Amino acid sequence: MEKKRFGLAVGVVFLALVQISVSVPFIVLHGIAAACSEDKEANFTQLLSNFSGSPGFCLEVGNGELDSWFMPLAKQAEIACEKVKQMKVLRQGYNIVGRSQGNLVARGLIEFCDGGPPVYNYVSLAGPHAGISSVPMCGSGLWCEIADELIKSDIYSDFIQDHLAPSGYLKIPTEMKKYLESSKYLPKLNNEIPGQRNSTYKERFASLHNLVLIMFEDDKVIVPKDSSWFGFYPDGDFGPLLNVRETKLFKEDWIGLKPLIDTGKVEFVSIDGAHLKISNIDVVKYVVPYLQNQPSSEQRRVNRKTKEPLPT
Repeated sequence: MEKKRFGLAVGVVFLALVQISVSVPFIVLHGIAAACSEDKEANFTQLLSNFSGSPGFCLEVGNGELDSWFMPLAKQAEIACEKVKQMKVLRQGYNIVGRSQGNLVARGLIEFCDGGPPVYNYVSLAGPHAGISSVPMCGSGLWCEIADELIKSDIYSDFIQDHLAPSGYLKIPTEMKKYLESSKYLPKLNNEIPGQRNSTYKERFASLHNLVLIMFEDDKVIVPKDSSWFGFYPDGDFGPLLNVRETKLFKEDWIGLKPLIDTGKVEFVSIDGAHLKISNIDVVKYVVPYLQNQPSSEQRRVNRKTKEPLPT
């Protein structure tokens, strides 16, 4: 009997060690005007795998670059949801690294994906979580000219909402009534609409083990840059900027961000540099630990910068 108990105990310890040593896979969701087939995105995913030792996958939605501009975000999130459910390697759970607009697809996976595998850690690089107050012009080329013309149109019209991805998170503070009534993505994602707040979305977001919010100090794409930390302008005005703890989203706990912050599961990281310009040193310091086994409290303490939004 004692031998059986000893053997059982050894087996339990062995299984625990195996579990600890197994790396959790991760996916990368790229931003606008990008594609997984591009060297930049493929190299970034491989870099994360090399540093973390975890299997990583750049998850493409549609045809990549064009659809990142012209496919509505609700559809992008729906496609991403079906893809992760079909990936056997993710069935026991996975981590996410989001880049720019890709963060809103990432959050769609976390909040909206019925029957999807659990998401453990989520690292956000320059995510427009609270919205943007202006849409950057696309640039040169025929399809960019089309995008720019759409940007100049009525951004909250059904046609623009259905054909221009950034319109789904454009949030003009002086047009909040129109935003809440007509914007088809961010108000739902952030549970902003009174009387329509979904407790399931909140529970799913609050279930994250760790959330890392990385803001870039010289970001001219995410306006205001504080949106990467869930900060934004007050309703009705373009100032002063509110930090996350001053927003109604936090105070009224619309999406479960408050308990995540209150229990120390959120890292607020500020990096010097322009939009998505992150060094390998900072990748290793702020991203890689969350793609490996759960970072220790000591690791989280070392990673934490001093610019976490202060309580009001």
